[in-house]
Amino acid sequence: MKTQTKSKKLNKAWLNNHVSDPYVQQAQKDGYRSRAAYKLKEIDEELKLIRPGQVVVDLGATPGAWSQYLRRRFAPKEAGQGGAAVGQLNGTIIALDLLDFEPIEGVHFIQGDFQDAAVYAQLEAALASRPVDVVVSDMAPNLSGIASTDAARISNLVELAVDFSRQHLKPDGALVAKVFHGEGYSQLVELFKANFRKVKAVKPKASRDRSAETFLVGVGKKP
Repeated sequence: MKTQTKSKKLNKAWLNNHVSDPYVQQAQKDGYRSRAAYKLKEIDEELKLIRPGQVVVDLGATPGAWSQYLRRRFAPKEAGQGGAAVGQLNGTIIALDLLDFEPIEGVHFIQGDFQDAAVYAQLEAALASRPVDVVVSDMAPNLSGIASTDAARISNLVELAVDFSRQHLKPDGALVAKVFHGEGYSQLVELFKANFRKVKAVKPKASRDRSAETFLVGVGKKP
């Protein structure tokens, strides 16, 4: 019973913090599906990665906040923030996730496991041989709580994103990938440095302080 009471208190505390979170409140006002939109927004505003007319692949896309942000960046300026949700789109967004994805106009969604060869083939087919300007990856595995196991799972997903980027990015293209500080982090930084000319680690203000997540950004493929 004590354990259940403690669990209820923790859940209530999390819910209170979530509801009062300024980024959660702002996401509701701006029509984003989650506060994660502001993480990509901060990274983009700092590094100027997203521009109209680009081809962007959004890995680990559900619930869709990053695709929403991309869509707004690709909407005509005269449409304004509100008009960005519908209508004309100057750019290509291909989103992929294991989970269901509520449709977003103009976003091509593929449901499946990025590690599955058949799903990977669907993604390549959707690209139709077009080179990619930016890959954004918010992929994260189901965590077991065992540090070494979780580090291996995280690293595997990041390595897959890097490999995909090596094959499909334009020479000056960019990869944004979520990683976590802890076991295996330094190796992932080295992986980025081995594959990109410019590498930067970004901890957006929209990431919760207590979260170990950060984002590695690689720009310009090394030969």
